[in-house]
Formats: sequence, C-alpha cells, structure tokens
Amino acid sequence: MALYCAISNEVPEVPVVSPSSGSVFEKRIIEKYIIENGVDPISGKELRVEDLIEIKTPPIVKPKPPSATSIPATLKSMQDEWDALMLHAFTQRQQLQTARQELSHALYQHDAACRVIARLTKEVTAAREALATLKPQAGITQQPQHPAEAAAPGGGATPVGMSAEVVARLQERATALTQERKRRGRTVPEGLVGPDQIRAFLTVASHPGLHSASVPGILALDINPTDHSRILTGGNDRNATVFNKDTEQVVAILKGHTKKVTRVIYHPDEDTVITASPDHTIRVWNVPTSQTTVILRSHDGPVTGLSLHPTGDYVLSTSTDQHWAFSDIRTGALLTKVGDSSGVSLTTAQFHPDGLIFGTGTENSQVKIWDLKEQSNVANFPGHVGPVTSISFSENGYYLATAAEDACVKLWDLRKLKNFKTIQLDEGYAIKELCFDQSGTYLAVAGSDVRVYLCRQWQELKVFNEHTAAATGVRFGRHAQCLASTSMDRTLKLYGIE
Repeated sequence: MALYCAISNEVPEVPVVSPSSGSVFEKRIIEKYIIENGVDPISGKELRVEDLIEIKTPPIVKPKPPSATSIPATLKSMQDEWDALMLHAFTQRQQLQTARQELSHALYQHDAACRVIARLTKEVTAAREALATLKPQAGITQQPQHPAEAAAPGGGATPVGMSAEVVARLQERATALTQERKRRGRTVPEGLVGPDQIRAFLTVASHPGLHSASVPGILALDINPTDHSRILTGGNDRNATVFNKDTEQVVAILKGHTKKVTRVIYHPDEDTVITASPDHTIRVWNVPTSQTTVILRSHDGPVTGLSLHPTGDYVLSTSTDQHWAFSDIRTGALLTKVGDSSGVSLTTAQFHPDGLIFGTGTENSQVKIWDLKEQSNVANFPGHVGPVTSISFSENGYYLATAAEDACVKLWDLRKLKNFKTIQLDEGYAIKELCFDQSGTYLAVAGSDVRVYLCRQWQELKVFNEHTAAATGVRFGRHAQCLASTSMDRTLKLYGIE
C-alpha cells in the first residue's frame, strides 16, 4: 500500500510519522512546518523534529542528474517552491475553517441582539408613557374629583346677559390697553431678538414624553405669558400637561375631559389654565392642585375655538353648534351666546388685543369680525377656500393673519378692511395654527413644517423640519428668544440659539 504525505498528498521520498496525530508526512516538509510553527499540522499539538518516526520503505531509485547542466538546480528550486506552496495551501484551509466557525457564531449573536433591542425598545416606550404619568410632580397631591364633574354633559346653560358693570369693565380695559400701546408707539421692545438671530435658531430640546404613547398626538399649545418657562399642551390622550422647560419636569397632568383636548390657554396673571374639548365642555384648572375649578357647558357641540379676554376674567368660545359664547371663568356663568347668521359651524376664535372686538372662522371659508358689546357682526373677510383653521391679531391691533385649508396665509388691514398680502405656501400644505409674537414683529406658521416670517416685509426667515408629522401648535417665548412647537408625532420641540 502506498503512503501519501498528509500535507502535499504526494508519495513521500522520506516518510515519517507524527506520534501526535499518526499522520504520514514528507520529512523535509514536516520539518519546515515544525521549525516555523512548533505544532503538529493535523492535531495542533506541540511537536518537535526529534519526535518524528521514520518509516522504512524500499528506496526509490531516481535517475542521476546529468552533470555539467543547470537543470538539477532548477528542479531543486521548483521543488522548494512546491513545498512552500503546499504549506501555504494547508494553512489557508485551516484559516478558512476557523473563519467559517467565527462567522456562524457572529450571525447567531447578531440575531439574538436584534431580538433584545426590539424588546428593550418596546419596554422603553412603555416606561416613557408611565414616567409621564407617574413622575413626581413639583409638590402636587392628588385631589378628589370636583363635584361639578359629576354633572351630565350638555349645552343647556342659559345666558344671563352682559350687565352694565361687565360692559364698563370691558371698555375700561380696552381704553387702558389702547393708551399703553400709544405710549409704546413703534418702539422695539428691549431684548427682542433680531431677524439674523431667528435665522440662526436651532432645535435645542425635544420632549416626547408629555402625553400618552398609546394615543399619540399633541393638538394644542400655549406658553405662560408671564412665566415663559411654563408650557401648556393638550393631547389626543384627553389630558392637558403643564411642563417646565427650564427644569424639564412635568408640573401637572390635568385629567377630566372625556375626549381629546383641542384648545388650551395659560392665564397670564394666575397659575390657572383653560382647556376645551369636543366633549362640549370648557374646563378651568388650578395648576397647583391639578383640579378643575369651573366647568363651562356653553355649547351643544364640540368646542372648536377658545380665547381669553384681556381682563383675564372672561373667555370666548366657538363651536360646531354655530354659536359663539362669552363666559365668566370665575363664576362659570354664560353671559351671552350668539348664533352665526350663515348657519355654518364656527372653527376658531381670537380676541383683538383691546378686547372689544374679536374674530371667528367658519366652515365655509369666512372670517368674521364681531363687536363684543353690541354682539353684532361688523365685518367679513372672504377670500379663503376651505374651513378657516386659525386666526391671529397682531399686537399693534391693525393686522389680522388668517389661515384655511387652502395652503395660504392672508394678512388683513383692520383699518381699511381689506386683504393686503397673501403668502401662498406649497400645494397641499396643511396650516394648523399661526401666531404673532408679543411685539408683533414676527409671524409663526405651524403645519407641514414650522415657519417664521418677518412682519411688514413678510419675508420668510426660517423653516424648521424637525417634526416627523404635522405641526399642530406654535408659540413664541419672551421677546421671541425661543420658539415652541407641538406635533402629531407626540413631541414638544424648542428652538433657540445654543
């Protein structure tokens, strides 16, 4: 039986046996391997040249090489190259087998890691939702449910009328605000950021844990006019949340509405917030106790618009029941309720800075201006196509910005009662809300993205595309030094200069 070298698979000239693996090798090849590696190439165990056992076989008679020629030297060189090639091929086969085993192990680990990451992601989402509800809340204790909450919903309240005292108070406040505005004139407020700074705004914070992840979406936003660190949001989860952006802590979670919260207002002088919902109710909350103090049942349909009067004592609301209502937030009394003569649903409402007139939007694209004292429609602004989604009065009292489902913003001059500027956005752009800053210098638009415009020139200064869903609310901070926006992606984002 012929012997074959375990490395070269050739009949060895000088066969030897390894006592470690019992394999047969060509002596010169195995000696080279042992000198370089010191182990048996088959078993991998330590092996020395002295341990090799020679096998006695009949000698192989080779033809004698011719003398006086270089062919023998060439053959010897080729033999050496062949030996080296066999050693290299054997090493490569061993390395290939090792690499296959390592790759199989790595693929198994990757599959296991993907399963763990998916499970942890699910747990983190659930934990964030629980954290938003259970996070320790700045000294808040749970209060028993307000007795008024047991009442059956409905819009059965009867208007008590606007007394002479109420009208006098409205007139007094309007006169004071008008005089104050005249004293300020066109002076730019100290500390107001400039257009170049607005252009440099970046996203400085993003908060996804304010509302439930199971019913995603933040639908309304407001900032405390006197304490700009406090931000109020209303969500699809039927809750309103008060959040402190400086401490990044939830201050209060206001639970009571039976449907989503679509409108929110933070009172400028008190730690009080007002919320509205399609459940036909408007709630007034005490923030430190997280308790409802007053429930206004002024409408027979979903409440669509909400605006606080400059006195801080009365609230204007609109509804799909085709009426606007003026109510006292202290007593819960409905002072007056007026129906729209066109017989269509009202979609939004906003007080003029002086508080004696206000605007409403309708389902049939109309923007209407009303005199509060006379309770009459004094002007109409046609021109939009589709339901009006948002209106906002400038601080100077002269301009009104309106938006509808026609992807454009219209600017109206209240002195001349005409449209003097239209900002046409991209086709399909869904505008959810717009607002002026407190100085009337900038206009922000929330919709498919968030945009800021410089008033008078109506120049676009900045576009923010950080939200992954439609933006639903936007508000400026003090002196426009920051900007806040909310979205259906469940996040509150803050923009400013880092």
